[in-house]
Amino acid sequence: MENKMLTIYGCPNSRSLRAVWALEEAGAEYDYVFVDLFKGAGRAPEFLTINPGGKVPALRLDDDSIITETGAIALWAAEHYPTADLLPADPTERAQAWRWLCFGLTELDQPLWTIAKHRFALPEKRRVPAIEDTARWEFEKAAALLAARLDDTPWLAGEHFSIADIIASHCLAWAKSAKLSLEGSTLPAYLERCLARPAAQRALAREAAAKGKAQ
Repeated sequence: MENKMLTIYGCPNSRSLRAVWALEEAGAEYDYVFVDLFKGAGRAPEFLTINPGGKVPALRLDDDSIITETGAIALWAAEHYPTADLLPADPTERAQAWRWLCFGLTELDQPLWTIAKHRFALPEKRRVPAIEDTARWEFEKAAALLAARLDDTPWLAGEHFSIADIIASHCLAWAKSAKLSLEGSTLPAYLERCLARPAAQRALAREAAAKGKAQ
């Protein structure tokens, strides 16, 4: 089932980097459609037919079915391109990959999105700036657990990079861009290792090129 032509709908500086990165790690061939969220393109009628939630990423398969949500897209890539080893074959490591994938999506992403929503994403009358202190505290607690795991193993699943690392490291990069500190040396070093991967660099370049071409 490899080498399908897929279409990813994305926007730089959003969660779509996770999906593009997973596709690059998988060696998938795909088209990239730039959706300028910052100019309201996510609310355009033509995009709402792709994702009624108005968010990126969205992945169109060759049968025209659509997958949304970064965890689902990453899992799809891992399962459909098994030679990329994005989910370890070892049952113990595979279970850890699932565990830390879920942790990234629920414990790391959630407070970051809360901060973003109450800084700029929600309508102004719905924002509660005071919530940021609590969200920062939540993120720090989750980041400490992540660091403790990475003090014991090179990657979240164990000895092998997995989609859990894509989600977690993207959250750390998001935290840095939001001016949250990453305490100690473990998390910054881990983030640097993840982003240095060729697939991560290709994903960043692909998003930047798509944006540049559209402008």
